[in-house]
Amino acid sequence: MAPLSHAPFPLGAEVADLIARAAGAAPTGNEDPMLLLLHEIIAQRKLTALFQPIVRMRNGEILGYEGLIRGPSNTPLHSPLALFKVARAHNLSVQMEYLCRHIVLTRFAQLGLPGNLFLNVSPGALMQPEAIQGETLRYLENLGVNPKRIIIELTENEPTYDYAQLRNAAMHYREMGFQIAIDDLGEGFSSLRLWSELQPEYVKVDMHFVQGINHDPMKLQFVRSIQEIAEKSGSIVIAEGIESQAELLTIRDLGIACGQGYHISRPLAEPPVSISDDVTKTLRRDKVPLDTNKYGPGKRNATAFKLLRETRYVSPEVTNDAVYHMFVNDPQLQALPVVSNGLPIGLINRYSMVERFARLYGRELYGKKSCAFFMDPNPILAEQDTSLQELSNLLVHAESHHLSNGFIITDRGQYMGLGTGHDLLREITQMQIDAARHANPLTQLPGNVPINDHIEYLLQSGVEFCICYADLDMFKPFNDVYGYRKGDDMIQATGRVLQQAVDPDLDFIGHIGGDDFLIMFQSEDWEKRCRNVLENFEAATRVFYYDEDLERRGYYTEDRQGKRVFHPLVTLSLGAVKIEPSQYSSPHQIASAATRAKMQAKKTIGNNLFIERRIPATFSWALKEG
Repeated sequence: MAPLSHAPFPLGAEVADLIARAAGAAPTGNEDPMLLLLHEIIAQRKLTALFQPIVRMRNGEILGYEGLIRGPSNTPLHSPLALFKVARAHNLSVQMEYLCRHIVLTRFAQLGLPGNLFLNVSPGALMQPEAIQGETLRYLENLGVNPKRIIIELTENEPTYDYAQLRNAAMHYREMGFQIAIDDLGEGFSSLRLWSELQPEYVKVDMHFVQGINHDPMKLQFVRSIQEIAEKSGSIVIAEGIESQAELLTIRDLGIACGQGYHISRPLAEPPVSISDDVTKTLRRDKVPLDTNKYGPGKRNATAFKLLRETRYVSPEVTNDAVYHMFVNDPQLQALPVVSNGLPIGLINRYSMVERFARLYGRELYGKKSCAFFMDPNPILAEQDTSLQELSNLLVHAESHHLSNGFIITDRGQYMGLGTGHDLLREITQMQIDAARHANPLTQLPGNVPINDHIEYLLQSGVEFCICYADLDMFKPFNDVYGYRKGDDMIQATGRVLQQAVDPDLDFIGHIGGDDFLIMFQSEDWEKRCRNVLENFEAATRVFYYDEDLERRGYYTEDRQGKRVFHPLVTLSLGAVKIEPSQYSSPHQIASAATRAKMQAKKTIGNNLFIERRIPATFSWALKEG
C-alpha cells in the first residue's frame, strides 16, 4: 500500500487529520507491541480490501459485494476481529474504521465492480460529526461512485443506546442517496430494535441461523419468521454464511431474496463479476432437499401436531399454592405450561414442584410466590409443523429432564398445547416399524414402496432429476461358486459403494431386491458420481475373490454336461435417464425407462455406464407398451 500522503484519492481534511494523528503518535519506548504494529498499519495503509459477492436467489445475478478488510498477512492483526480489538483497546477504532472505509471504497472504484457496495460501518462511527458532515460523500465524488450504489451496513460490536441519534444519522445518509442494511440479525445486542427503529432497506441474517438450516427446524423457523417480518416491513433479506448446496436450496425455497457465503464465492481481492455456472444452475432449477422432512414423501410428513394434547395452563400471576393444589387434585397432570399473553414462557414439572413443597418450610417460603419461581424457563418449544424426526433430534440433544417434562407445541409462537416424550417415542417407534416393513432386510435401504413413493413425490414436485438403475453382471455364477454368504456380502458392498456416491441432502437410493438398485439423483454432477461408482465398485469387490481368480479375471464352473465354463468377475452396469417431469406421468413409466437404459448398459462387457440421451418422444412407444 502507498503511504498515507500518496493515497490515490485525497482524504477529507478532518479524516486525514484523525488518521495522521493516530499514525504519528510519538512512541515512548514502552508501548504494547500490538500498538506499535497498529501505528505502522495506519501510517503505511497496510490493509487489503476483499469483496464477497451477494447474489439474487431467484436467478444468481450479483446484487453487489460486501467490502471486507484484512490486515497484513503473517501478523497477529491479519484478522479484522484482532485488528479492531486492538484498535478499541487504544481508542483508535474510529480512525481505523475510517481508514478501512477509504481503502474499500478506493479499491471498489479501481476494480470497476458491478452492482452495489455493502460498506461496513459501526453505529458509533455513523454518528461521528465528520460522518454527518458528509466526508464520505465528498470522497465518493472524488472516486466517481454514485452514493446510490452504497449500502451502509451497520455492524454491531457494542450496545446501541441512543436510537434517536442513530435514526437521525441514518435519515441524513438516506437524504444523500445511501441505503441502510443491518448486519448479523439475531446475533447482536439489539438488532431487532435497530430493525424497528431504522426501517432498513436490507437485513442480513446471521450465519449461525443459516449454517445447517436444512437439518435444524429451529433455525428454519427463525429464518422463516424473519422473512415474514421482512415482507411486511419492506426490507430485503440477505442470508449470510451459505456453505453448502442444501443450505442454498433451503434458503431459496424459503423465499429469501439474496444470499452470500463460501458456497457462492469466498471473499477475494479480485472477485468475479458473475458466479459459477454450478451455483447458477442450482438456483435456476428446482430441487428438493431430502432431509428437511416437510419436503419428504409418505409418512415422513408426520408432525408435532399429531402429538398435540390440549392441556390446561397457568399465567405467571398464579401462586405456587394454586399450582400445587392443581397437581394434588389431578394425579394425571404431569406438567403445567406457564403462558403470558398467549406466549409460552415456561413449564412446571409435577415432581419438581411436589418435591420442593415437601422440604422443610417449603410451602411457607414459596407458597405465595409466583409459579414462575419453580418453572423451567427454557422448555422445548416446537412449532406444530415440526416433523417428528426433527422433534426427536431436539429431545435427544437436549438435557434429560426435557424427556419427562415433554414439550410445548406452538402455532407461530402462540401456545397450542403439550406433547409428551412417551407419545413421541410411540410414534417414532411405529414409524421405524413401518420403515423396516418397506426396507430391504439385507441392506436396510428403502425398498419398492418408498422407491415408488419417492418417484411420485419428485414428479409432483416438478423437479428435474436423473434415475439410475444399478445391476450386477454375472452375479449368479459368483453366488454358486463362492456361496450365498459371499453373495450377500457382495450385495451389501455394492449398496455401500452406491451410498458413498450420493449426496444425502439431495439424492435418494433404494434397493429393489436381489442385486438391483435405483438411485434418483438431483446432484448436478450425477454423471461424475456414476463413474466414481464404477471405479470404487471394482476396488471394493476385489476382496471377495481368490487370488488365482483375480489373476485370470474369472473362474471356472461345470455345466450340467460336466463341461468347464469360464465366468468373468462380477461387474456393475448402470443405466441412467435424465427425467423431465413434464414428459412422464407415472413412476411406472420412469422405472421402465430406467430398466431399458440398464439393459443397454449390460450389452457392454465390464463395468459400464449407459446414459439414455434420446429425448423421450423418440422412444415413447416403449413407454406406452409398458
